[in-house]
Amino acid sequence: MKIRIGVVGPQDSIEQIMKAGKHFKELELDPFVYKQTEETEDIINQNRDSITQWFFSGQAPYYYALSKGLITEEEGSFTPLNGSSLLGTLLEAFVKEGRILKHLSLDTLQVDEVEKVKDYFSLDGLSIHSNSYAGYLPAEEIIDFHRKLYTSGKIDAAITCIKSVYVALKEMGVPVYRVVPSELAVHRALGLIKERAQSSWYRKSQLVIVGVEVIYAPASGGEHPFSFKVKHQELELKRVLLDFVEKINGSIVQVGDGLFYIYTTRGELELFTKRKSIQLIIDECYVNSQLSVRIGIGYGQTVLAAEEHVRIAFDYAREEEGPVVITINEDKAVSKYLDGNEQVAYQTRNKGMEWERIFKNASISSSLAAKIESLAYHYEKSSLSSQDLARWLKSTERNARRILAEMERIGVAKVIGEESTGRGRPRKVYELTYCEEGVGI
Repeated sequence: MKIRIGVVGPQDSIEQIMKAGKHFKELELDPFVYKQTEETEDIINQNRDSITQWFFSGQAPYYYALSKGLITEEEGSFTPLNGSSLLGTLLEAFVKEGRILKHLSLDTLQVDEVEKVKDYFSLDGLSIHSNSYAGYLPAEEIIDFHRKLYTSGKIDAAITCIKSVYVALKEMGVPVYRVVPSELAVHRALGLIKERAQSSWYRKSQLVIVGVEVIYAPASGGEHPFSFKVKHQELELKRVLLDFVEKINGSIVQVGDGLFYIYTTRGELELFTKRKSIQLIIDECYVNSQLSVRIGIGYGQTVLAAEEHVRIAFDYAREEEGPVVITINEDKAVSKYLDGNEQVAYQTRNKGMEWERIFKNASISSSLAAKIESLAYHYEKSSLSSQDLARWLKSTERNARRILAEMERIGVAKVIGEESTGRGRPRKVYELTYCEEGVGI
């Protein structure tokens, strides 16, 4: 299995990384050379579909890609610069200048790494003006930092970790030297990215079952729920599902009236949801067939586990009013899709004997309480009213009042105040008490 790694950086850094990469037969390194860090955006947008992982020459392009939302932390990495790289650059500067440079400016490298070098090699006599920063900083700001120090006579030379800064300062006549990662550091970083890519590949190969179940409307006017009209609607529904199946390279099986199982892999489903919300499938089903559906997604290491998780997902979905998408992963964690592909997750497993005792005679389930807790965290609400809960659960406010009253009765919520509604009685405002001693969730 060849793992395609996109290597992004300036020419000299790319050459160093490609040299170190020859030792990894499992990796296929694709070089993408830039002159300015900002070119990273076009590079990733034009090549993202063919690359498994991104490997950046340094902190600047990596954090630039992160800040722009081009990658996630799991999709890219870089070789961090350390004190040994700085020491090598200091020696180079001292030799080329023919003297010990005691006043220097330095960017990017973290202060603790600088202090380690100074302490370990007894370089306390060095005065280093450091511009350490986390994430990404435009090259113009870093150039200005060095230039001002040099023109004011506060430094003898500048040390930078960024190629474009090095080139610009050279053109300005500022004595400048560049810190680059050692070959050993690059080798270690490539080893880590190989392990991550392999793990990602196996994860993407994991089996997923997408269950689609029709929500049949109650029979009215003597019409049978499985009349020819409904059968024609199901044919339209199948056309929509077949189009979905084709896009995720899956297969579909009808396992009952209005119940379909779609088999695919996690990687195919994730690729689809990067471009389109899974909730849009529900909308397309209704628009084309006039049938409402609920979707349960089950992940598992085996077919049996995935099917079990789909059934559990449907159990949770049936508690909702109307169409919904519920997923159960291999750890039995439940996630409910909100707007777009945004999800809120909660655990299905109980939290011990005390938690089990509290809900033994309750009229609501512990899983519903866990869901409400997760929704409160998601919406960053420390208190909630029946109106809030009704909106979160897409239920009636009457049902939300009943749930909150029961939560108060069993001791997992308490009334902390009231809010005016303009007319009628004010609403009670509740606070969840899950974290109180003896009730922990």
